[in-house]
Amino acid sequence: MNLLAIVDFSVVEIFAARSGWSGFFTLSTLVVTIAATIRLATPFVIASVGESVGQRSGVLNLGVDGVMLLGAFGAYYTTLETGSPWLGLAVGTGVGAVMGLVYAFITVTLHAQQGISGIGIYLFGLGMSDLLFRQLVGTPKPIGGFEGLFEFSVPETRFDVAYPDLYNHSILVYMAFLLVPAVTLLVNRTTFGMNVRAVGETPEAADSLGVSVTRTRYSTIIIANSLAGVAGAALALEKGIFIQNITNGMGFIAVALVYFGAWRPIGVMAGSLLFGLVNALVLQWKTLGIISGATAQLAEMAPAAVTIIALVVVTNRIGQPSALTQPFRRGAH
Repeated sequence: MNLLAIVDFSVVEIFAARSGWSGFFTLSTLVVTIAATIRLATPFVIASVGESVGQRSGVLNLGVDGVMLLGAFGAYYTTLETGSPWLGLAVGTGVGAVMGLVYAFITVTLHAQQGISGIGIYLFGLGMSDLLFRQLVGTPKPIGGFEGLFEFSVPETRFDVAYPDLYNHSILVYMAFLLVPAVTLLVNRTTFGMNVRAVGETPEAADSLGVSVTRTRYSTIIIANSLAGVAGAALALEKGIFIQNITNGMGFIAVALVYFGAWRPIGVMAGSLLFGLVNALVLQWKTLGIISGATAQLAEMAPAAVTIIALVVVTNRIGQPSALTQPFRRGAH
């Protein structure tokens, strides 16, 4: 008897059959749920990892959602007009970089309060993306994404229908998770990363040692917002459409996940996967009819609730960068 046969007669499936959840407790459904978890977590991983770099230098950006919206529209409209998702991704990244430059000027050069400035960026992104969509597009039109890339052949089994969902993701998914080790190395193993950490903890000391606080924060803000633009582009390209407020507050969740992950990429990724898993479970249960009506509407609140609970538990144990949200004025201390 092989391993798959053993799974057939497992206690889990016997219990599932008796409880009416047999449609969920099957290998194919569980694999599809895992695949959905990975896809749903992708925009959060990209945006949160980028925001973690900005926050490590002492700058909080509550405007991530607005930047994601602008990046999403830029990628969507470019792809719609040119048919090239690569060009769309580049435009989404560029839009994020420009917004990063604007936000850096406001918070680093003008020393504006970061929380209020971030909300301003969010409202600008929300309004401008909607205005551009209505003026340039009007009604939602589908676009092509990165389908067909990275096709894997897997051993033929009677569960082979589920395997493509697990392995055949868009290139954006692989790029998102490769960001985690890349940013970890950048922050922990390079001179630039050392400067970022120093500026985020004690900017006065870093400045006295010749590290440019302004240049470092400008760099990290542009990196963070560029990745927020990529996250928005990934969302639009994966969905193949753009609608008003397509992010639905995802940028704010991304900011929270930075706290959940203790400002470290691996922790941020773990939080993103947790959020994606809860979302995937709710979607799967609704599809299978396990939950419906008011119960389904209540379950849709579960991802945010889980994130808030986890956030409270984690942040009570881990300290944030000492200079987070604090503007730096040379010679003021």
